[in-house]
Amino acid sequence: QVQLVESGGGLVQPGGSLRLSCAASGSIRSVYAMGWYRQAPGKKRESGATISNSGSTTYADAVKGRFTISSNNTKNTVYLQMNSLKPEDTAVYYCNADLKRWGSITRSNYWGQGTQVTVSS
Repeated sequence: QVQLVESGGGLVQPGGSLRLSCAASGSIRSVYAMGWYRQAPGKKRESGATISNSGSTTYADAVKGRFTISSNNTKNTVYLQMNSLKPEDTAVYYCNADLKRWGSITRSNYWGQGTQVTVSS
């Protein structure tokens, strides 16, 4: 079994900052990439930022320059530092991991349960 546990969401005023964390645990052989996705009410889930095991990052245009993704490969943990938050950043943020389990020959995607981020005055 593999679990992804997120933390760090909450309520913040516009212009404020939050830091999300996500730790993957369980029968993990290799992690190839991790990322953060978000889903606002009534909208589809969209990519926010991803990071590969080599450190390559991608960002959605909506968060570029404000959010920073980082990881600790030895702990299978990914972080998302969110600065200059806007009301339109309000969403449930989901952690994702692209990994291979012990005993498996294929890679699989796993999701966390989501953490709510609300940006409001």
